[in-house]
Amino acid sequence: MATKIDSISQMPGILAGHATNEEAGTGCTVVICPEGAICGVDVRGGAPATRETDLLRPEETVQAVHAVVLSGGSAYGLAASCGVAEELERRGIGLDVGVGIVPIVTGACLFDLACGSASVRPTADDGARAAASAFEHAGDPLPRGNVGAGTGCTAGKMLGPERTMKSGLGEHVELRGELVCAAISAVNAVGDVRDPDTLDPIAGVRGEDGTLAANSAELIAQMASMPLDRTNTTISCIVTNAKLTKAEATKVAQIAADAYAHSIAPTHTTNDGDTIFVMATGEAEAPLDAVGVIATRALEQAIADGARQAESAYGFIAARDL
Repeated sequence: MATKIDSISQMPGILAGHATNEEAGTGCTVVICPEGAICGVDVRGGAPATRETDLLRPEETVQAVHAVVLSGGSAYGLAASCGVAEELERRGIGLDVGVGIVPIVTGACLFDLACGSASVRPTADDGARAAASAFEHAGDPLPRGNVGAGTGCTAGKMLGPERTMKSGLGEHVELRGELVCAAISAVNAVGDVRDPDTLDPIAGVRGEDGTLAANSAELIAQMASMPLDRTNTTISCIVTNAKLTKAEATKVAQIAADAYAHSIAPTHTTNDGDTIFVMATGEAEAPLDAVGVIATRALEQAIADGARQAESAYGFIAARDL
């Protein structure tokens, strides 16, 4: 039986941390595996902002990554990954290339420029701070809600900002014997977030009376409204201790994409850049499909948690206050 693990940052060999700019409404989150983890990715959204995802294709030669970065700031937020790489280099973590080391850092960004200040985005310094925080708080539960990449997240944007709700960063851990699947998700969806078990709405489009209407899919079906292009995106990272190849990690990411459909309606639209990373540390033997199913369960609960943990901010009401 696996040791009780309540947070992704309590998994053996895994560190996680945030850099949060509460005033500007943005931030970044990093998951670090100093020894390197096999990694796969699945990109389903129509407007992604990513770094080094080509490197994760099974046929490419690099076999392990040292960090996954989830960041706000839209494409500007890719700078945070540079800061993570620089901090890992300072700590001697990376791929030995003979003349030095190169930390392998992949990541994705979400659009949060409508929260706080549109002119302030996560920088390389923020990425370095997030990485340093991961080491400083090793073993501590990862904070959730309006932190890191979840700081400027919102959901249910079909009828404009006055009907949108605050969302954030969520987390969930699933344990099955020796197998661990832990997921974090920064939930910034154009659609509505719902409970994956009951399908009851948690956060989304609000009605004229201010109550939760949660009808984004129907609005699209009726062609009644369309949000501003590419202003959304839910980005996630799953860490498992399963022994996987790069191809298998990619397959788990593809299977886990079902979690978005279970917890967000609609999802994978042309206005989202939905991306899922899967990191595998390789301690536990488990059937591939079992890993995929359990990872999906972890991610769908993490998405719901992102809506539940959020606090009202920047003029957007959160589920806890509705």
